[in-house]
Amino acid sequence: MTCRRLVLPVLCLLLAVLGTAGQAQAVGYRYWSFWDRDATSNTWVYATQGPSTARPSDGDVQGFRFSVSEDSKDSAKPRGASDFATICAKTPAREGSKRVGLVLDFGTTADAPSGSTPPRPRTACARVDDDATTADALAAVAKPLRYDTNALLCAIAGYPTTGCGEPVAADRPKASKSPGEEAESNSADGDGKGGPSVGLLAGIAAVAALGAAAVWQARRRRD
Repeated sequence: MTCRRLVLPVLCLLLAVLGTAGQAQAVGYRYWSFWDRDATSNTWVYATQGPSTARPSDGDVQGFRFSVSEDSKDSAKPRGASDFATICAKTPAREGSKRVGLVLDFGTTADAPSGSTPPRPRTACARVDDDATTADALAAVAKPLRYDTNALLCAIAGYPTTGCGEPVAADRPKASKSPGEEAESNSADGDGKGGPSVGLLAGIAAVAALGAAAVWQARRRRD
């Protein structure tokens, strides 16, 4: 009885550790995220409007990144050059229109749908009417665009050819992020191949050690 009283709580603890690990497996979604370039801090900021309603000003830079993300906090930012002077250097100002710099990052092979190869990231300078939206600017330089029935942007320049915001298994490899924004090291997230993390393995080992100690103590008391 003593052994049972000691071992059962340990087994329950082990099940709790495994259960917590299972709950930590969050589902990501494959989609195009939309970003504004803050000219003051020279950093990307997640857009607060959709491209069909946002109306950039002349000289603004906006970016799109295709990746698998759980939410906006987890989204990978566009990579590559992103200053307006560089992107629109060959597009002079014109009265009655505005210029919008666009950074189009098609993501990595880790984020690509099965059988797809992402195009290389590129930039484009869209000259559009003064009242044009970001969607208008995209349509001017990155056709064909594809939207779903809820007006969610599904494809830019025809990529990807299928799918739109679909869920992706949580054990997929992490995508590459922008310089200075690398994901946590493998020591925290596991080996990058979908296996259990180092922390989880350590927890299981600790619980197993407690179980062995409990059994040893129970046998010693009986003897």
